[in-house]
Amino acid sequence: MYQMKKRQTFGFSAENPTGTRNGGTRGGDCEKLNAFRVFKPGETVTLCDVEGPGMITHMWFTGYIGHSFIIRMYWDGAKYPSVEAPLSSFFAMAYDENWEDSEGRYPTLNSALMLVAPGRGYNSYFEMPFGKHCRITMENRSGEEKTLYYMISGWKGEISAESGYFHAVYRQEHPVQRGRSYVVLDQVQGPGRFIGMSLAAGMNGHNTCWVEGEAKMYLDGEEYPSMNYTGTEDYFCGAYAFGNDIELHRYQPFQGLYVGMHAILGDTKAMYNHQKRFMLYRWHVKDEIWFEKSFRMVMDNLGWTGPRYDDYTTVAYWYGEKPAPLPFALPEDSELIMR
Repeated sequence: MYQMKKRQTFGFSAENPTGTRNGGTRGGDCEKLNAFRVFKPGETVTLCDVEGPGMITHMWFTGYIGHSFIIRMYWDGAKYPSVEAPLSSFFAMAYDENWEDSEGRYPTLNSALMLVAPGRGYNSYFEMPFGKHCRITMENRSGEEKTLYYMISGWKGEISAESGYFHAVYRQEHPVQRGRSYVVLDQVQGPGRFIGMSLAAGMNGHNTCWVEGEAKMYLDGEEYPSMNYTGTEDYFCGAYAFGNDIELHRYQPFQGLYVGMHAILGDTKAMYNHQKRFMLYRWHVKDEIWFEKSFRMVMDNLGWTGPRYDDYTTVAYWYGEKPAPLPFALPEDSELIMR
């Protein structure tokens, strides 16, 4: 923070949609002119368009922040996005139609890379370098007008030759195919670094400990996984079903810098309550995951009684040497069930 560098700060918002110097509000003191942007049904709006080199350092959104808004990011003039996800899922809040968690509070997230503050203020602190150009868009796939408040900030200046390009992709199986591993990420070419994932898990049927499934990472075309975690709660750095298996016999949410089960939706007092919803995140910041040629990750949906058929919704995040097309297609808006 104390080092002086040749950088030029920029910020895109409804009050300064061009992100230029001297481009903000023409209003006077205590006067709001353009606090938000209204999106028509089916409309796609470019929120950020800036020449490089530079870095996106922070994004903030509120207003309508549900799954019918699709955020996309394009690097260096590519025609395809390297980031594509429903806005709520990108911020690890896939169950965006639930405004109250099991303890009667707003679901929140407090981590090193993302923050979701009470009232649904979405914040990203992922660093996103770009060499030539950055374009960030938002699409309204709903049939109604929607309102968005936003701020996207960063700086222009030299970036390291070792800088990778940020990628994120959405995937879902509602429900997971019973007896088959759920694919978190696949068909990613290296070199690169896997930075983590978010998971929204919706229970279908009796909840007989849904977290027995292993997380497995296959590096550089391996037949067998090098990174093989022993259970779902273990991958998310918990133990014994996050407290449900021992002593208290109920799930307990937690939030850390790099990992957490930040929200539980449904009755936490009942040991085997039907239809619970869980939201989790895992950032590989200190325990780095590197690959040279390719990367694949799967996660089993397994309980005490064997394979399950729960609803899994994920976003995977990684850095690649170059901007690359995404491996999964986005489902239609009507297929996104986020209650």
